[in-house]
Parts: sequence; C-alpha cells; structure tokens
Amino acid sequence: MRNEKLLLSNMADKWPSNWVCRQAIEQFTGGIINPRSLANWDCKGKGPKGRVRIGKKVAYPVKEVIRWLEKKAVALD
Repeated sequence: MRNEKLLLSNMADKWPSNWVCRQAIEQFTGGIINPRSLANWDCKGKGPKGRVRIGKKVAYPVKEVIRWLEKKAVALD
C-alpha cells in the first residue's frame, strides 16, 4: 500500500496551486472524483478537511485532498 500512497502524493507535484477548487477536483484526480460526489461527501461530513468557501466557490488544501484520497483508496490485485 505504501507505493500507492506515493503515487497519490505525486498528484500534488503536478498541480499548480496549494488549493483545489471543488469544480476542479475531477481534473485534479484524473476523473476519479466528480464535483457533485465531493459535495455530497462534504454534506455528510466525509469530505477532505480544511475546506474554505470564497464567494460561491469551495476549495480544499491539496495536502488534505491527498490524505483523503489515500484513506479512500483500496489496492486491487
């Protein structure tokens, strides 16, 4: 499982900001997570921590998104 976490953390190296807007989560994850799904997880208190709202936009710290994805990821052999 350690190698999978390394691969997920590499996602942050390619992202141009320390923040990910909810509407850009699909681009950030390569299509794995849909913005509406993320909004639903947030409503249930199961989304990434540290989110902020600026106007109508919601954004997440990249490091928290990576941690959240690592917790949700399951290696399939």
